[in-house]
Amino acid sequence: MQMMYDTIYKALVEVGLENEYEPQEFLNFFCLGNREVDGEERLNSAAVNTPQAHAQKSWRLMIYIHSKGMIVDDQYVILGSANINRCSMEDTRDTEIEMANGAASDKPLKFLIYGRTGWIGGLLGKLCDSQGIEYAYGSGRLEDRSSLEADIAGVNPSHVFNAAGVTGRPNVDWCESHKVETIRTNVVGTLTLADVCREKGLVLINYATGCIFEYDAGHPLGSGVGFKEEDTPNFTGSFYSKTKAMVEELLKNYENVCTLRVRMPISSDLSNPRNFITKITRYEKVVDIPNSMTILDELLPISIEMAKRNLTGIWNFTNPGVVSHNEILEMYRDYIDPNFTWKNFNLEEQAKVIVAPRSNNELDSSKLNQEFPEMLPIKESLIKNVFKPNQKTAKT
Repeated sequence: MQMMYDTIYKALVEVGLENEYEPQEFLNFFCLGNREVDGEERLNSAAVNTPQAHAQKSWRLMIYIHSKGMIVDDQYVILGSANINRCSMEDTRDTEIEMANGAASDKPLKFLIYGRTGWIGGLLGKLCDSQGIEYAYGSGRLEDRSSLEADIAGVNPSHVFNAAGVTGRPNVDWCESHKVETIRTNVVGTLTLADVCREKGLVLINYATGCIFEYDAGHPLGSGVGFKEEDTPNFTGSFYSKTKAMVEELLKNYENVCTLRVRMPISSDLSNPRNFITKITRYEKVVDIPNSMTILDELLPISIEMAKRNLTGIWNFTNPGVVSHNEILEMYRDYIDPNFTWKNFNLEEQAKVIVAPRSNNELDSSKLNQEFPEMLPIKESLIKNVFKPNQKTAKT
């Protein structure tokens, strides 16, 4: 103890503060005590002013504990042994562990968002407005590294969100005849942004797709067995899905990227042409296959919370469970338009009117649900977040 107090005093002398502070203001020692009960055998008499005499006087015995546990509320931590000396605590010596807590950063939230003119990018800006989060939209092209670096230098964000990408207009069939443009944005652009963010020490929230799987023998339709985050994509029917599967595999090497597999996105804005519900209500005929889907009204706020927690890796970004086309259209009829009707056709008939096959699958969202247990199953979320806010019928 004396050696430690001497060390602190010498440090105070070095900076000329020895007359302002005492070593005890920086370091104190405390021990747990085991108090004897009156009537028990007392300690043998000890010489005056000895530790034994003081212990006997107060009827307390010190309990010595060798502990290396601590609670740290800071960003950077150097953990050594319980010995407070240079050998144990100096970061160039034999420390057991040194770590940085990324979630404890004092840097205020400020998001840099790519995809301003897109559906999800626009919704992200509105969410930031409602939550009081400062944000800016990126103006650089994803495939142009220097423009991305200029965006980051100008905005100085805490996190970057990528909601930009090529999906094709009016649908993914466009990508079949524009393969170079699709590669440029979905592969080259996304990888460039991820690399720049890694170089700048930034987490990238990347809105990807779950349309890289299709039901197979290990994940049969109606079985309830969904594809997990670690499963290898098995759907190659469309060029769009090929590029998305390709870039997801490469992004696994970037520890700063959070990949969110979005599927058939739905929102309460039933007038938006990108809304899956809006699409199928306008089709002449629809297939009827259960699929995993993403309710944006519920899950986009979760993606912001994921950024706050600095979560990375691959996540199946869908509500738990599946819902079929007919089930959605039945809800639409019951809540929105009681006179609405529709016709079904099978996959063979659908193949005659589209260029590229479509992905149908169930994603296992248990990883996301474990992190956010308040997340609603797909059918419950549809009613609460989409149909009830738009209700025009008398259905209860």
